[in-house]
Amino acid sequence: MEPTIVASIIGVVAILIGIFLGKIIFAKNTQKQIEEAEQTAKKIVDDAKAHAETLKEKKILEAKEHFLQLKSEHEKEVILRNQKIGESEHRLKQQQQSWNDKNANLQKQINENEQLRQNLDKQLEVVNIKRTELERHQEEHIRRLEKVANLSAEEAKSELVELVKEEARTKAMAHVKEIMEEAKLNATKEAKKIVIQTIQRTAAEQTIENAITVFNLESDELKGQIIGREGRNIRALEAATGVDLIIDDTPEAIVLSCFDPLRREVARLSLQRLVQDGRIHPARIEEIVEKTRKQLEEQVMEIGERTIIELGIHGLHKDLVRMVGKMRFRSSYGQNLLMHSKETANLCAIMASELGLGQKVVKLAKRAGLLHDIGKVPDEETELSHALLGARLAEKCGEHPAVVNAIGAHHDEMEMSFIISPIIQACDAISGARPGARREMMQSYLQRIKDLESLAMAYNGVEKAYAIQAGRELRVIVEAEKVSDADSDRLSFEIADKIQKEMQYPGQIKVTVIRELRAVNIAR
Repeated sequence: MEPTIVASIIGVVAILIGIFLGKIIFAKNTQKQIEEAEQTAKKIVDDAKAHAETLKEKKILEAKEHFLQLKSEHEKEVILRNQKIGESEHRLKQQQQSWNDKNANLQKQINENEQLRQNLDKQLEVVNIKRTELERHQEEHIRRLEKVANLSAEEAKSELVELVKEEARTKAMAHVKEIMEEAKLNATKEAKKIVIQTIQRTAAEQTIENAITVFNLESDELKGQIIGREGRNIRALEAATGVDLIIDDTPEAIVLSCFDPLRREVARLSLQRLVQDGRIHPARIEEIVEKTRKQLEEQVMEIGERTIIELGIHGLHKDLVRMVGKMRFRSSYGQNLLMHSKETANLCAIMASELGLGQKVVKLAKRAGLLHDIGKVPDEETELSHALLGARLAEKCGEHPAVVNAIGAHHDEMEMSFIISPIIQACDAISGARPGARREMMQSYLQRIKDLESLAMAYNGVEKAYAIQAGRELRVIVEAEKVSDADSDRLSFEIADKIQKEMQYPGQIKVTVIRELRAVNIAR
């Protein structure tokens, strides 16, 4: 039994020792895990602090940038507001100065009127004194007359009345004669005025025949779309084309009125495309008008090419071909310029052939006949006459010297140095002088309209100028950046004053200056 007990005791002791050693090892492991956990926690805290510091600096930097941006926008708003305030103050100062000037002028006028009144009062006092003295002298004179003439006052008065009547009769005759002469002078002026007005009415009738185009509509409902809200569409179309649109009670029709056939054609084609498209608003109108102008340029070239092919003329410079096409939309004294030039070219060829000048000269004569009036359709207006300008253009495009001389000499503005020059002059006269070919008054009228537009375009800041209403109104479109509202009033006055001083015209001309400010931004 003892060994068993000893073994049990040893087993128990071994178990106790094992448990003790296990506790010691477990405590060590636990301490190690605690230390590792503390290190891990410390590392996590350090990392968190570092991340928080980085995030803090980033947020501070973003806040600073946002603050600077807000500050910049605020400064811009402050500057803009200060500019507006400065402009308002400037306008107020100008208005105040204007009122001060007006008040000063008014006060000056009041002082002058007061001084004039005082002078009149003094003169009235002098007149009253003189009247009293005159009455006294008259009474004394009457008494002397009665004493000398042994006549009573009544008898003397009768004789005096007779003398006054005779004198009055003589003066009345002279006055009647003066009135008659003045009446004759006024009658002459009135007669001239009536004649001028009659001529103007006649020119207006010819204008109706030559300066309008009727645009037909499918229904009258389209008129409202063309006019637009508060008339903005029709104003945009008139401003873009320079053509006056007349929309009245005429059923399913709009009248396009302008002295320039090219403008009328651009307006007609643009209106046709707008009606077909259905989208009618100012931006679309400007786009369509610009496209139509380009399309018309192509049509002009096509007309020029077709004309030279029809006449059998080869090797013509493209600029001259375009000018020939432009002749289709111009008139000379009421005669279509292209028809006149083609007629002149054929007449020149026939005359040169009849004179037996040879095939080469015949071709040059036909070429010069077609080109003799190209100076009437230049791209830019100059001070040169159309003959000299045409000669310069032909020379610039490499034409034969004979053609250049014939163009420049067909109105005797250059010396004729080639055989075809007198031929072109004669055929030009034949084509223009045949019965019903030309109307002198129509050309004078169109020239006056062109001079009106050129006069307005000479001013700084003027973008476009259109003469409408048969020359009774001049619409001047100015650049908003260069011309202010106050400048618009001054410009209108100056143009009207210059027209009145430099041009001759019947009736009156209304000058309208149009200034439109557009603010454009793009959203991206």
